[in-house]
Amino acid sequence: MKPYELVIDHEACWGCRTCEVACKQELSVPGGVQLIHISENSRDDANGLPQFSYQVNLCSHCDDPPCLDVCPEEAITRREDGIVVLDHFQCSGCQACLDACPYDAIAFDQENQVARKCNLCHNRIDNGLVPACADNVCLAHCIYFGDPQTVAEQRKKRLGQA
Repeated sequence: MKPYELVIDHEACWGCRTCEVACKQELSVPGGVQLIHISENSRDDANGLPQFSYQVNLCSHCDDPPCLDVCPEEAITRREDGIVVLDHFQCSGCQACLDACPYDAIAFDQENQVARKCNLCHNRIDNGLVPACADNVCLAHCIYFGDPQTVAEQRKKRLGQA
């Protein structure tokens, strides 16, 4: 299978949060649980005017995911295509994966007492679609998805380098 890559151009992000909404709608996650989240940073420029930047945080689908190794229920698996999946139905709620994730990309669902994370909408990918957050919902068009070569070409085109 081909490897997938999801790349976010943080400098182009407007902080509109449509990716958060698309994710919540696609996966029907409970309130308070975010599998992709936007952090807003602000500082004043030299003229005292506020400048904003946004950081999009979600699972990096690591090549060697530390969350996988610590899960006592084996609820976390890495597919052949590199997508790291957490089966929240198999999760015991021990939260070991939350502590192990270096990207703070695993959320705890208080309502259901289980861990949740971005599964890269693998069901959509298996049906020839892209993850919900990358499906033309981003107003800034700063989310790229596909095989690494296609993503690189898309980014070059967007930046006017193609």
